[in-house]
Amino acid sequence: MVTQIQSTHQTEIVYPDCDGEPMSDNTKQFRWIVTIKEGLEWLFKNDENVFIAGDLLWYPVEGNNVIRAAPDAMVIMGRPKGDRGSYQQWKEGNIAPQVVFEVRSPGNTQTGLDKKLVFYDRYGVEEYYLYDPAKGDLSGWLRRDGRLDVIEEMLDWVSPRLGIKFNMLGTELQLYGPNGEKFATYVELATSREQEKLAKEQAQQELEQSQQELEQSQQELEQEKVRSQQLAAKLRELGIDPN
Repeated sequence: MVTQIQSTHQTEIVYPDCDGEPMSDNTKQFRWIVTIKEGLEWLFKNDENVFIAGDLLWYPVEGNNVIRAAPDAMVIMGRPKGDRGSYQQWKEGNIAPQVVFEVRSPGNTQTGLDKKLVFYDRYGVEEYYLYDPAKGDLSGWLRRDGRLDVIEEMLDWVSPRLGIKFNMLGTELQLYGPNGEKFATYVELATSREQEKLAKEQAQQELEQSQQELEQSQQELEQEKVRSQQLAAKLRELGIDPN
């Protein structure tokens, strides 16, 4: 009699690092994704226990590689910084992203956006923000009573988790850190630093020029003092009181 031994080996589930979808559909969407993500990185640069990612696949359920999303930007408090191929929640203390951002592109359908809202609601996101740079629309949702609820007024809204303030200037989103510093593109930051550098150099040149003028004035004053002393000495030789 031959006894067949059944294999207990299970096929390992692969969680792909890429979903085959482009990060952005146009330059404006890409610029905003990078600006938001890098602004958040700067905001939490000194906190090693805040992980921030852009366009990274998030798998909330172990054993299921179909349930996933790739927010344009997401913030996970309580997880260390570092590189990851994907965010597999069960390997991260089962901590879901608390805050997610989406920048709408022409390729986003309303159905697709509705599905994202349902996904973020179902898997524990606390704050969800959606910006449409083409139309200048800004929307937000905050978890209340166990579900994501619409934020009625986004102008001057301050994120409870992040402390950043949302505003609009025409159709342009304006984001400000808790210190009032505006989220900016790399070009804007580099230009600002260049202007600050030029201003400091100009101030230094003006200071050096003022010091040179002061030294010259002091030298002229000293020379005038010597001449006065020499004149007074000659007057005394002539028997004249210089006073």
